[in-house]
Amino acid sequence: MEVKERLWNRNFINACVANFLVASSFYLLMPTIPIYLSMELNVPVAQIGLVLSSYAIALLIIRPFSGYLVDVYPRKPLLMLGITLFVAMFIGYYFTVTVLFFVILRFIHGLFWGLSTVSANTVAIDIIPSSRRTEGIGFFGVNMNLAMAIAPFLAVGIYDEFGFHFLITCTLLIGGIAILVASFIKVPHRKKIEKKPPISFDRFILIKGIPVFINQLFLAFGWGTLIAYAVLYGKEMSIQNSGIFFLFLASGIVLSRINSGKLVDKGHLHKVMVVAITVITIGFTSFALVQNMYSYCISAFLLGIGYGTLFPALQTIYINMAPASKRGTANSTYLTGFDLGIGLGMLIGAYLEDHFGFTSMYLLTAGSCLIALFIYWFNSKRVIEKNTLQ
Repeated sequence: MEVKERLWNRNFINACVANFLVASSFYLLMPTIPIYLSMELNVPVAQIGLVLSSYAIALLIIRPFSGYLVDVYPRKPLLMLGITLFVAMFIGYYFTVTVLFFVILRFIHGLFWGLSTVSANTVAIDIIPSSRRTEGIGFFGVNMNLAMAIAPFLAVGIYDEFGFHFLITCTLLIGGIAILVASFIKVPHRKKIEKKPPISFDRFILIKGIPVFINQLFLAFGWGTLIAYAVLYGKEMSIQNSGIFFLFLASGIVLSRINSGKLVDKGHLHKVMVVAITVITIGFTSFALVQNMYSYCISAFLLGIGYGTLFPALQTIYINMAPASKRGTANSTYLTGFDLGIGLGMLIGAYLEDHFGFTSMYLLTAGSCLIALFIYWFNSKRVIEKNTLQ
């Protein structure tokens, strides 16, 4: 009988908790910045999209460099540096009163968010036993996904009750605890690299993964429209606390983790990916066409199952295409795919909502996911099978 390597050790738990707290501090502001800009500063939706996407632009710039840095230099110091600078940037939100200030601050914040997330993901993969990689990535990633879901729900309530500045104070407190927890993570020793590898394109982007990267953009586009505008969409439907959407999203994400990672580790990757993309497409279609409280919550649950299944499987695809020396590059490619797709979702979504309304925006989002399904089955599947190393 095969004995499973231990996954839930102190190191992995610390990494998960730190990841959850850092992400929670960030996603407390994600749904409330649009509300603050719209209701208190009277900023039109098109400009709100610019503010929200400015951090994604910063991520696109910093992610590839972050991947190179964590492959070449010690990962724990880079993780601590990234988290500390990221948390410190929250202080700037106390002084934001103009759109330009928001754009600049979100851009700088995005740079440090990019460094901290690439470092955290790569450190986690170093800690996870290789035989339980997808399962471990799934559990580690669920902390980020749960933060994306739970933090916005709490944020809307805190914002309505205490205001934007109190919310910023909460992000600083949570971020401070994250720094403390991260300091206890012990990273496996890596042999010191005597000669730094030359800077080249393949040190920043996993070239073999570019076809999968293009496929990923269509799915990440949907996540961008979701996290940016689901709350405003709910308010348009007169749902009292539209942040409840994120609770149902979180429930779906947690449920998806029960078996999806194990199925991928057992060799059912393509089936898992096809089911995930199909469920996401159905979720967006329902979200667009049926506008009431019940559909709002059911759609959130379906989207949680779909994206919760997708995230770890997709990350595993990139990791398994790369040698251990390029894990940082693989991670940064995976994260950059979401950054670019999310940024496009925020920008194009704002334009679509402004000209055609939320229904058309989410129908087009469902269409982009359907395109992703065809691309995966007829192209990405073959690329993955050809280039998988481990």
